[in-house]
Amino acid sequence: MVTLLLSQQDCPTRSPTVLRLTVDELAARAGVTVRTLRFYSSRGLLPPPQLGPRRVGLYGAEHLDRLELIEELQRLGLTLAAIDRYLDQLPSDISALDLAIHRALIAVWAPETAEQATAEQLSRRVGRTLSEADLDQLVAMGALQRTEQDGELLVDPGLLPLGARVLDLPIPLETIVATRAVVRLHSQATARELHRLFRETVWKPFRESGADEAEVDRMREQAGQIEPLLTQALVTAFHRSLAEQLAAGGQPEGG
Repeated sequence: MVTLLLSQQDCPTRSPTVLRLTVDELAARAGVTVRTLRFYSSRGLLPPPQLGPRRVGLYGAEHLDRLELIEELQRLGLTLAAIDRYLDQLPSDISALDLAIHRALIAVWAPETAEQATAEQLSRRVGRTLSEADLDQLVAMGALQRTEQDGELLVDPGLLPLGARVLDLPIPLETIVATRAVVRLHSQATARELHRLFRETVWKPFRESGADEAEVDRMREQAGQIEPLLTQALVTAFHRSLAEQLAAGGQPEGG
């Protein structure tokens, strides 16, 4: 996706630190247990690590971002089997940055959540020291919000990993802000249209059929199970549409 915004080969970037994490360090960065990581690996949800000195398994940014994507999908209610199918649909050569963008897109449809953290805690979480300028950019991206309590920030867990990666890219801040606005605008429009379609073609005829309260409750419960399926379908459709645009010549000028 990021190639739609810029040609990384033509634009210089600050060289980000290459992640080489042990399984313990990966678990700490992702906020999960080592046991959970090993379980995900046994299910094939995480690719195997590279072998480092003394045959110690080392994990990179792609592992961290894939793990965060798995956690986001679980928050949406997908089972591990559904997540496995979801990940299988992603390109085999998808980059760590594209995984972070994919997760941020999913977060658009996720329930609103916010976590409190200090700048020091955020620095540990993203694996780099965040300057005041970095924090200002993350606030503008929507990944952070400043609070009235000195030193405390509200964190959007879906956008923070992407925001931290974008700090290393020569993308103008206004482009990032505009991109986020476009995603939110169209996702909201899609949600409204899907809600209207479901209400008029499913829910209204069902209520008019004379269903009793027990049947109405069952329909409400079943309707709630549709949301994660729609989320998966929307993000997958977006990913494919973007790939088609790039294949059709959607590269930036000079790319």
